[in-house]
Formats: sequence, C-alpha cells, structure tokens
Amino acid sequence: MIQCSFRRYEKKYLLTPAQYEAVRAGMNDYMSPDAYSRYTICNVYYDTDDFRLIRTSLEKPVYKEKLRVRSYGPVGDTGRVFVELKKKYDGVVYKRRVVMGAADACEYLSGREPGGDTQIHREIDWFMFTYRPTPKVFIAYDREAFAGIDNPDLRITFDTRLRGRTDHVDLRAGDYGQPILPGNQILMEIKIPGAAPLWLARLLSENNITSTSFSKYGAYYKRYLLNRPAAPARVYKKGVLSVA
Repeated sequence: MIQCSFRRYEKKYLLTPAQYEAVRAGMNDYMSPDAYSRYTICNVYYDTDDFRLIRTSLEKPVYKEKLRVRSYGPVGDTGRVFVELKKKYDGVVYKRRVVMGAADACEYLSGREPGGDTQIHREIDWFMFTYRPTPKVFIAYDREAFAGIDNPDLRITFDTRLRGRTDHVDLRAGDYGQPILPGNQILMEIKIPGAAPLWLARLLSENNITSTSFSKYGAYYKRYLLNRPAAPARVYKKGVLSVA
C-alpha cells in the first residue's frame, strides 16, 4: 500500500562525520533499516518565474507550501513518480501526493492532460491555478533510512551528496547536479507524529546536536540562484566530482 497523506513533525540537523557515527551507534538498539535502506531520491521543484514560493519559504512564515515531483532514482517515461503537495503550518508538516508515470505527470502539471478526480488532485489543481508554477530546480541526494523497531512511525534519515541543477529539470534526465552542502556535512532528518523518545533526545544532547532550519531547495537557491557565482560549478556525475 502506498501512503498518500502524511501529518508529522520533521526536524533537521546538519551533522559532522563524527556526529553521524555517534548517532548511528547510539540508535542501533532502537532503529532498523527501512524496507529499502539505501536509495537515491530525485525531485523537481515547481515555482513561479520570480521564485516566489522559495523566497516566501525562506522568510519562515507560519504557513508555507510547495509542489514537487519525486522519484526514487532516475526514471523513464513510464517510471513511477509522486506528485506531492507539501504544506507546513505552525511546525506541523502535511504532505499529500498522487502516483503516476513520469510522462503523465509532466502532461498533467503542464495543463495538457487532466490528472484525476480525487481530493488530492483537486488540491494540486488549485495550487497550479493559483501560482502557475513551472519546473525550476532539480535536486537529488543519496539517502540512508531507518524506522523505529517498536515505533515504525519514527523515521530517521541521513542524506548525502545533495546536488541540484537548473538545466534539464526533468526526472528522466539523470541524477547529476551541482553540490549543495559544503564539505562533508550530512543532513539528518527525524520524522515523527509526536514527541521524540527519551533515548533519542538524550543521544542528540550528548553529542551537541541541535536542530536547524534547512531547506534543500532553499539552500540551492541561495547558493546558485540568489547570488550566481562567477566560478565554474562543480558537478556530481556518475559518482565523480568534476568541474563543469
């Protein structure tokens, strides 16, 4: 069964390699790899021509929303993707999504084909009508995911090699891109419907790990779009870091 609606708290942390190793060791008795364990996540973020949505999000309003299309690894025309409407209000994240083929999703979000008649489709349709967004940024990252042994709703993920691009903004065009995070930082996300368990709070405190406000799309926007660097961009491609 594919879950199409989520309501949860999401906390983000930027870790050093040493902090990552400490967390991984400390969670062994409480967490286990999820069904897929390691995979690459690819996203296409939709926005207005003046990047209104990400600019608003970076101002940290009480309410914000965004639309993205997600796949697990690069896909072909018929590969499964998730069209996701993600909202955050007063610290709580709400995610609604529908599943379709990659080519069908492009046709749907371009307005050339109807998507469906469910409530979630109608919410996506309203978003598209309100903002008139188009594909703006592709972002990918490699994820290591864990779920709670006693509480499967508790999820901890570690993302590395965050990368993005503004050319070929399509999930079918590969997962290459410019690096987003400097150095060897690791992005950890904790996702849970309610309060974190005591063992996890203690683990974070013992390793001086504090939550941060971080958006992958926002980080790419600030690094490459807000102040465009003059230097050639480094590119991750086929596992190799090179100069574009």
